[in-house]
Amino acid sequence: MNYLLGTDIGTSGTKTILMDTEGNLIAQDLQEYDVLTPKPLWAEQWPDVWLEATKTSIKNTVHKSGIAAENIRGIAISGLYGGSGIPLDEKMEPVRPCMIWMDRRAEAETKWVLEHIGEEKLLEITHNGADPYYGYTKMLWMKNHEPDNWKKTKLFLPPNDYVIYRLTGEIAIDYSSAGNIGGIFDMNNRTWSKEMMDEMGIPLSMMPEKIVESTDIVGGLTKEAAAELGLSEGMPVIASGIDCGAANIGLGVFESGIYAAAIGTSMCAALISDQPVKGKDLIVWPYLYDAKRLSYYFAGGATAGAIVKWFRQTMCQYELEVEKAGGKNAYNVLNEQAANIPVGSEGLIVLPYFMGERSPIWDSDAKGTIVGLSLAHTKAHIYRAFLEAVSFSLRDAMEATGENLGEYILLAGGVTKSTLWRQIFADVTGYPVVCPLHDVEANMGDVMLAGIGTGLLSYEEVKKWQVLDQKLMPNQENHSKYNDYYQVYKSIYKNLKSDMKTLTRLSTT
Repeated sequence: MNYLLGTDIGTSGTKTILMDTEGNLIAQDLQEYDVLTPKPLWAEQWPDVWLEATKTSIKNTVHKSGIAAENIRGIAISGLYGGSGIPLDEKMEPVRPCMIWMDRRAEAETKWVLEHIGEEKLLEITHNGADPYYGYTKMLWMKNHEPDNWKKTKLFLPPNDYVIYRLTGEIAIDYSSAGNIGGIFDMNNRTWSKEMMDEMGIPLSMMPEKIVESTDIVGGLTKEAAAELGLSEGMPVIASGIDCGAANIGLGVFESGIYAAAIGTSMCAALISDQPVKGKDLIVWPYLYDAKRLSYYFAGGATAGAIVKWFRQTMCQYELEVEKAGGKNAYNVLNEQAANIPVGSEGLIVLPYFMGERSPIWDSDAKGTIVGLSLAHTKAHIYRAFLEAVSFSLRDAMEATGENLGEYILLAGGVTKSTLWRQIFADVTGYPVVCPLHDVEANMGDVMLAGIGTGLLSYEEVKKWQVLDQKLMPNQENHSKYNDYYQVYKSIYKNLKSDMKTLTRLSTT
């Protein structure tokens, strides 16, 4: 029997799984870490944290599996959207921490791009707009604010491509990672836009010359890497790409017409299209399957699971202590309590904008907000309101994406572990929800891509792998109530938008 590995480098943890070529999960391992937030709306990570987590998760998975190294035939490595990418010097050492997708510091650079290049030209060439979310605006921030680091930087590499380089010695970038940088990637021709780079003063030499498909073998494990990981020297390492795209592959999405929401730390709610998509409210990049033909376009929250984790860590010390002492999982306790709270959390609305917000509102000044508190509300009310907030965010993303979303939502990520949250998603959106049976979507997508890249599997074979749970139908009475709450959710942001901007000014001066 042959086996394949799939590693996903996420914002808050790196996970590796090992599967056989019939789609059976054999072993897995997760390594967790934190995001650095040295200032409000800043978010960055040192790349060696990702590298060490990747090595440890692979090594542990191989050890747990008991599978001989010669029977493990390949690995694909996906990763979070690394924003600017890792700035590397001439010795391929990191110059500074990587400004990840969550970072919102490049407001002035965004304004400059809109004034000097213009949104129309950006959309025509890159199919994306201007916002601090995009990697190219973060690069401009570094150029403007850290000139010494800019001079030292010879190359930018996304997180997964950096790790692949450290394991193989080969430099490449996949199409999805290149396209997600935004303003310097030509979506029409699927290559770097020298015109845009010249206008922004970003040297073409700072971008990887080799752009590959997500099923391409970038290189083989070096002798040193293989010995450290317990694998065979020369074992193929496949490119994969952006993790939410890998999750879609893991959900079995290979063609247009299926709406899938990958909800982890953040949320990416997307459709796949074989037609050009240009819209300032959407994020667009080449898909991980058939990258030169298909595009992945999505709206989605900057924080989703992140705010629920924040609530647990900040407000639930008792539940965490009980869990550490061998009691119930804190999330399970909170879910049980929240299940007894009525729809709408008895008049509570949470805005989930804890790190500003990307698509569809594109507002770095947006704030996390709790409206409607009274002395009658409990921790369970607030927790349920957090779950509802992320569900409202998904509905907002769906409306921004457009019509023809299909008959149901494919929902993936850690949120699927909560039966309560699944039902809230269905009730808020009014769509049936279908989830995978196993919470390994991005990793499974990586294994599929590794199998295809090594020739051990075909698309026809991997399409049969995904086992989906039963369709969860919306409760129409709850949906009707949520319609009213959703309108209030939208209204609160509009009414508080100017005050949020003022709060940003007051807190940064």
